[in-house]
Amino acid sequence: QVQLVESGGGLVRAGGSLRLSCAASGRTFNSYTMGWFRQAPGQEREFVAGITWTGRVPYYRDSVKGRFTISRDGDKNTVYLQIDSLKPEDTAVYSCAASPRECRCTYAREYDYWGQGTHVTVSS
Repeated sequence: QVQLVESGGGLVRAGGSLRLSCAASGRTFNSYTMGWFRQAPGQEREFVAGITWTGRVPYYRDSVKGRFTISRDGDKNTVYLQIDSLKPEDTAVYSCAASPRECRCTYAREYDYWGQGTHVTVSS
């Protein structure tokens, strides 16, 4: 069982940066692929970034490459999402998720555990 708690969201102007954090409980954190998803108002949830648990290889949605950086700290049981050059279209609820599979998982159904999400609002 893994419990996930996100933090770091907020209101920021376009062009700014945010670092989202996802704190995980559970002794097997380092055995999970971790992902970040977002859901904008009136839209479906979409994958934005993930990181595998063995090779710690990051992978991203094409539209966010170069602006989003995912990383994980096994000692702190935390995964981060650094978002730079924020755009109004990045406004969404960002959620982290954990999958017990070693995979480049981009579908929500591939993840077993979810946090409650943190709100990111980008003003123009």
